Amino acid sequence: MKQIDVQIMQQSYVLTCPDGQEERVQEAARRVDDAMTRIRDSGKVRSRDRVAVLAALNMAFDVLDRDAQQAHMVNVHAEMQSLAQEQAPTPEVSEAAQAELQRQQTLAEQLVLRLDQALESDTRLL
Repeated sequence: MKQIDVQIMQQSYVLTCPDGQEERVQEAARRVDDAMTRIRDSGKVRSRDRVAVLAALNMAFDVLDRDAQQAHMVNVHAEMQSLAQEQAPTPEVSEAAQAELQRQQTLAEQLVLRLDQALESDTRLL
């Protein structure tokens, strides 16, 4: 285990982390510092405790949202595979029709990804 110093809202903290994970811990501290600084600088909240709670809630909400998006993508992928199996080409289906089906599935997957990315920024509490 290794100890590292980090700064969060101009306050120093000594943290212990597993060997080789120093950069990840520093990145986590930078994200916490950014989140807390953004909330403090918005002018709505001044108390360090309240800033920390709101930052933690925002970050937890982001994690939950990502988990929900990943679950949604798994479901969409499973549904698309199921549809593809139901519509499995028979010998009399032309190669052009098969290619068109594949193109439409790819476009649908891309559309779902773009929608998820566009909606991601709307999930912030502050």
